[in-house]
Amino acid sequence: MDYFTSVKSNAVLNNTVLLITRIFVGFAMLSHGFPKLQMLLDGGEIQFYSFIGLGAKMSLALAVFAEFVCSIFLILGLFTRWAAFFLAFTMCVAVFGVHSADGFDKMETGALYLSLYLIFLILGPGKFSVDGMISYRRDVSRSAW
Repeated sequence: MDYFTSVKSNAVLNNTVLLITRIFVGFAMLSHGFPKLQMLLDGGEIQFYSFIGLGAKMSLALAVFAEFVCSIFLILGLFTRWAAFFLAFTMCVAVFGVHSADGFDKMETGALYLSLYLIFLILGPGKFSVDGMISYRRDVSRSAW
């Protein structure tokens, strides 16, 4: 019963939760990024939010980079903080730009994603990730010297 009233944490449990959340959130965002990728590759007329005057096609390409490419990086735990940064920035544009005039029900999903990406930006991917393996190998090679 002390677990629920304690501020101590379990490293294995934390890393496992980061892994599961990374995978779930990554695949969930892929379901938003893949249709945008298809829209970009179809070559038809693009109807998309033009961010700071970049134009619909460039804004869509940047959204595809974040929502599709960075989601794959997030799932793998590779370049996780960079991926989380671009995903968080994209969610800021979605929440505070695209849906700023809409009600909270339209902003809610983007705000939830934003909060999760901020967590990954601060905490990183956890031990069970490609970044974790790279960090481990770097630490082992440094200690050998």
